[in-house]
Amino acid sequence: MPEYLYENPDTGEIISVMQGIDEEHSYSEEDKVFNRVFTVPNASIDSDVDPFSAQQFTEKTKNMKGSMGDIWDYSAELSDRRKKDNNGVDPIRKKAEKEYSKKRRGMKYKEKQ
Repeated sequence: MPEYLYENPDTGEIISVMQGIDEEHSYSEEDKVFNRVFTVPNASIDSDVDPFSAQQFTEKTKNMKGSMGDIWDYSAELSDRRKKDNNGVDPIRKKAEKEYSKKRRGMKYKEKQ
């Protein structure tokens, strides 16, 4: 059963009441109607992914609905966040381009036009 919070209008005291989800959500005591207190839910729908964590990226995208392009777009968003945090330079992208160049005897990575 869910817990609901109610505030005594005279004293400001907050009490918790267990009520069924299909019950009327009100509480009264001695002809005094208590005010319902609404709180922020503790559930997290989409947790924040660390843009530097390959493991979190993999966990987030393994069950992602959509196309490969959607995953690339998400990767680009994380790259933009890394740039924002590092004075306009994405260190992971920079490292990947350096490794690309090393494997190809100094050839530089070309951006799509």
